[in-house]
Amino acid sequence: MSLQPQTIPEIPEQTARIARAAFRKGNLVMQMRDAFGTFFHDEQFQELFPKRGQPAEAPWRLALVTIFQFLEDLSDRQAADAVRSRLDWKYALSLELEDPGFDFSVLSQFRQRLIEGKAEEKLLNVLLSAFKERGFLKAGGRQRTDSTHILAAVRTLNRLEKVGQTMAAALESLAIVAPHWLVSVTPVEWFARYGRRVENFRLPRSEKDREAWAVQVGQDGFFLLAVIDTATAQEVFFLKDVPAIATLRQVLAEQYDTSSPGPPRFKGSKELPAAAEQLASPYDTDARFATKREISWVGYKVHITETCDSDSPHLVVHVETTAATVPDENMLEVLHPKLAEKGMLPGEHLVDMGYTDAGILAGSLKDYGVDVVGPVAKNPSWQSREGGFDKDQFQVDWETQTVTCPAGKQAIRWYDYREGRIKVDTNKHGWIHIQFSRKDCTACEHRSDCTRAKSEFRQLMLPSREEYEALRAARLRQGTESFAQTYRLRAGVEATHGQANRRCGLRQCRYLGTAKTHLQHIATAAAVNLVCVWDWLSERSPAPTRITRFAKLAPA
Repeated sequence: MSLQPQTIPEIPEQTARIARAAFRKGNLVMQMRDAFGTFFHDEQFQELFPKRGQPAEAPWRLALVTIFQFLEDLSDRQAADAVRSRLDWKYALSLELEDPGFDFSVLSQFRQRLIEGKAEEKLLNVLLSAFKERGFLKAGGRQRTDSTHILAAVRTLNRLEKVGQTMAAALESLAIVAPHWLVSVTPVEWFARYGRRVENFRLPRSEKDREAWAVQVGQDGFFLLAVIDTATAQEVFFLKDVPAIATLRQVLAEQYDTSSPGPPRFKGSKELPAAAEQLASPYDTDARFATKREISWVGYKVHITETCDSDSPHLVVHVETTAATVPDENMLEVLHPKLAEKGMLPGEHLVDMGYTDAGILAGSLKDYGVDVVGPVAKNPSWQSREGGFDKDQFQVDWETQTVTCPAGKQAIRWYDYREGRIKVDTNKHGWIHIQFSRKDCTACEHRSDCTRAKSEFRQLMLPSREEYEALRAARLRQGTESFAQTYRLRAGVEATHGQANRRCGLRQCRYLGTAKTHLQHIATAAAVNLVCVWDWLSERSPAPTRITRFAKLAPA
């Protein structure tokens, strides 16, 4: 398919007349076309298409259809039908009423071109540029970020199902690329064992039989890998590189122990790698199993960052898709450079406790000028819990490198301590080790409030100066009324999650793999932004939090 950029046509007169008659007050896609035009043009996607070949469908239309598709949570076939049958879509796409549209497979091909060309961000960034020109976006305002869990497009498997289905998936792939060779090396009993889907209800019931079945699958898998690794025929030499074979090799290494002679041993649950390293399904090798509070899932996380200033619509400016096992506390280090690249760094960034730690608070302010507003963890020491002398009550003089305890005694040692080595430069990231005199601590009348050691002196471990001061300031600030008023705005991002889940199907992956899932999240963010801008232009205010009739009867 080749691309010859064309000038975007005007809305056909007949299409405009009938569409406006049918939608006298307009609707979302028609009003967006009237207010912002088509957003996209062919030249923005020119590098994704070759210069020769059959003319491709106009990419500016495909980009809009992709966003409209997620706006209404439609499948590819439903979206292609909407292009043929919907008056409002024809209006937005400048199509004649009798235009037949295109085959639904064109949409998946367009998404693949976006991914291969690393151009999926254009679906969101082009809209943001248009909104920025209208004054809806500005750098230095308030933004908020939160994550939500995303379910992969695969079933949750127990360990026996996983090894069985991984073996079956490998055989299925080999049956496509090398069927004759596979028949020549396959034992007859494999057809009964892996010829149909490996389901838990088909597996043995007793623990002993299930263990034996797992060992048998391991033997079969290692036998297949050995045959492939020792194959010399030129026509099957490539089988080592088949993705399903690489997946089988990884799953067998995770689930079986081959260090001793004899058949492979099915590992116990405590011998398995960490969840972040294990494959959760042979069909989506990027999905991971994770647990957060009471929720367990297999899939991903998406981190949504949106503006929350009161004088403009709340727009999603960035989405980040990660494996389910990636902790939130690692994400601001990723988000701030990308927001800076877009020219959309906030002045205040509202996040929950999962995103805040001393390093993030200090680094964001120092490197990007972003004030991270969010609760930080309380001091976990017993002194803090029981009203004793925690480290926040010690006076630290960073210039003279002295620390004074609440009883007025000064520490006798100050040095950086990492991996058992003393460091001279205390400005580097690391822990600073503080020691007090055993003589002072032993005779102190406040010893029981300071340490529970019978004969040892009090010791402190402090982070770098920037981290210490940022954490101390955050703990003082989060107890104020102004912090409570500001932080209250953060909860609004959860409503954005809810809107994206209910309207656009954000919760459930449509596709397999991180790249395609991320494209889904970008298109969803673009769709949510269209809704927000439409509501803003229509002067619709967000609905208040619903209160039940019974709750309203409660006494003040």
